[in-house]
Amino acid sequence: MQVDLGGRTALVTGSERNTGRVIADTLAACGARVVVHSNHDLAAAQAIAAELGGAAVAGDIAGDEGCAVLCTQLREQSLHIDVLVNNYGTASAGRWDSTETPDWLDMYQKNVLSVARLARALTPAMRAKGWGRVVNLGTVGSHRPGPAMPHYYAAKGALATLGVSLTQELAGSGITVNTVSPGLIHTPDLEAAYRARAAKRGWGEDWQDILAHILEEDFPNPCGRLATREEVAELVAFLCSDHAGFINGQNIRVDGGAVAYV
Repeated sequence: MQVDLGGRTALVTGSERNTGRVIADTLAACGARVVVHSNHDLAAAQAIAAELGGAAVAGDIAGDEGCAVLCTQLREQSLHIDVLVNNYGTASAGRWDSTETPDWLDMYQKNVLSVARLARALTPAMRAKGWGRVVNLGTVGSHRPGPAMPHYYAAKGALATLGVSLTQELAGSGITVNTVSPGLIHTPDLEAAYRARAAKRGWGEDWQDILAHILEEDFPNPCGRLATREEVAELVAFLCSDHAGFINGQNIRVDGGAVAYV
């Protein structure tokens, strides 16, 4: 099966780095015209867009003003979005005894309202065309949150609920809405963070030894490894295609079977 996104224009938020960049690369390889987004660095987004033959926008979508700036840039470039991949989102450290009200509000702005703003701005045009795709990037932690980062997991849980509500709102429109919830993804940032932890805990410097500790202590799963960014991106690309036209309102885990429930 070949995923063909030819003729589609896809906005991928937070796509100047990490998993968002790989999603942008994958959608472009499937034929989409990709709009690369950065919250703060338009030049970085433009450089990637030049590589992909796409376009670039910038705007801090954690606030109303930044989202409006992004949408203005879309209009100025006559970019009509068919596919919205809400990849942007961020976590912050904290526990129940250390997170304060501003921390909770910050996570909600970045992980929930950033998505709501763009969905409200961009789905009306999709509805008018009778076709569209919205894919939100969640986390497996919303299925099994722990005591750490309660403000982050609460926001991501709200994001999953938002996706179901938006699915109902767009019923009969030709637009599908799905959430992709990865477990730990092997990114350069994640590896750097675990190498720093390994140095403190005496796990050694070999990545396979460090990985064994990760799988034992933080992310045990039947596949016995971490997800790659490409695996997440390929699922996103499939959900953006016509092949996935009857997959709607779902929260799909990419976790190697870590969450063991039906």
